Amino acid sequence: MSASKFRTIEISEPRFEAEGLRWVTVKSQALKHRADLTLFVPKQAAAKENLPLVMLLHGVYGSHWAWALKGGAHRTSQRLIDTGQIPPMVLAMPSDGLWGDGSGYLRHGEADFERWIVEEVPVAAREAVPEVSQQSPLFINGLSMGGFGALRLAARFPDRFRGAGGHSSITRFDQFKLFVEEPLELYGCAHEDQSVLETMLPNRGRLPALRFDCGSEDQLIEYNRELSRELKKAGVPHIYEEFPGGHSWPYWETHLADMLLFFAAQLKPADKHA
Repeated sequence: MSASKFRTIEISEPRFEAEGLRWVTVKSQALKHRADLTLFVPKQAAAKENLPLVMLLHGVYGSHWAWALKGGAHRTSQRLIDTGQIPPMVLAMPSDGLWGDGSGYLRHGEADFERWIVEEVPVAAREAVPEVSQQSPLFINGLSMGGFGALRLAARFPDRFRGAGGHSSITRFDQFKLFVEEPLELYGCAHEDQSVLETMLPNRGRLPALRFDCGSEDQLIEYNRELSRELKKAGVPHIYEEFPGGHSWPYWETHLADMLLFFAAQLKPADKHA
């Protein structure tokens, strides 16, 4: 392996890994401290090249382990691969940076939580998983706060992603007050970072494939409906779906499968048979 892009990187010992899960800690320049991510490498990854990389962003209160150990994301992905519904994909499940109840995946204070996700996490994944490269198609998805992060970051950096999605997404920064203890003014959130919609509109012609969903009993359901209505008015192609359920892990565990199928549909034949 070539020299690391990070000052320090620690990767779990393969003989102690289980179910394809791998753990990585790096010294993040964007955050100015160490940061963690959980990776899932399917058993079909061996000897493959340029495997698609799907980043999954967690919600408030959580960390890098949440998607796997509360939502079973690795098991959902492996099941879909085993049954031939999606090609082999690597999952990267990073911490949000562990600021307060949730960093929002934003730039604030002395840390750039946005750059950690967009720039450093893909690099860390490539260093820890040889089957992932700079040519790997990149997708981003998240739940709640992570949905806000995934949709907004895909809109800010549309050329980096093949597809983006969110489950039960926060759609405007002011909705964070429903979840976090910290006063919102502590974030110092820039005006251009306040809204998923307002971030998308300037790049409407360059956006990656978009899909988001929300549970019909979720407290964020009306915000998600509004986002879909406004995107339709603006002529922005997207898929929006509603399903029974609330703001909870059983809902996210179930509907991650829908998102992975959507991402798989965005791959070219050459990508699917890497």
